[in-house]
Amino acid sequence: MKKIILVRHGKSAWDDPNLADHDRPLADRGLDNVPEMGLRLIEKGILPDLILSSTATRASQTAEILASVLHLPTSKITYDKNLYHASAAMILKCIQRQDDSHELIFVVGHNPGMNEFIDFFGGNLDNLPTSGQYGLLVDTNHWIQLRPESSRFWFIDYPKKV
Repeated sequence: MKKIILVRHGKSAWDDPNLADHDRPLADRGLDNVPEMGLRLIEKGILPDLILSSTATRASQTAEILASVLHLPTSKITYDKNLYHASAAMILKCIQRQDDSHELIFVVGHNPGMNEFIDFFGGNLDNLPTSGQYGLLVDTNHWIQLRPESSRFWFIDYPKKV
């Protein structure tokens, strides 16, 4: 059984209108919410074997903060430029090419691709909020075999969920 947790990057800052979208950092709210969400993962006993992250600054900061809170070395983070504003199909491809030795993978990325991926995998969610987490259980031993029909909902969590 493989496990995936989709993690939407934390709330990003819009302070500098001259900054390229890719380079926008986390806002203060994101800097507060991401560690909180990491602590919730610890409470659930969830630690990834790999954090697969978009190269966008707000996503990479989210991945790095999660790694720090979870006491994971940064060597467990892999940055993939294809995850920047990726479609559901691209997110799927990025996951499918991962090594089968990884049992639990976090994918840190962006909407609308995250929502599209959730919909494609049978989820019924209007919007994965910033810093939100959506978990899937996958009945396979090989990432290349990741398909909606072999997956099921595990959990959802986000900062405002009580």
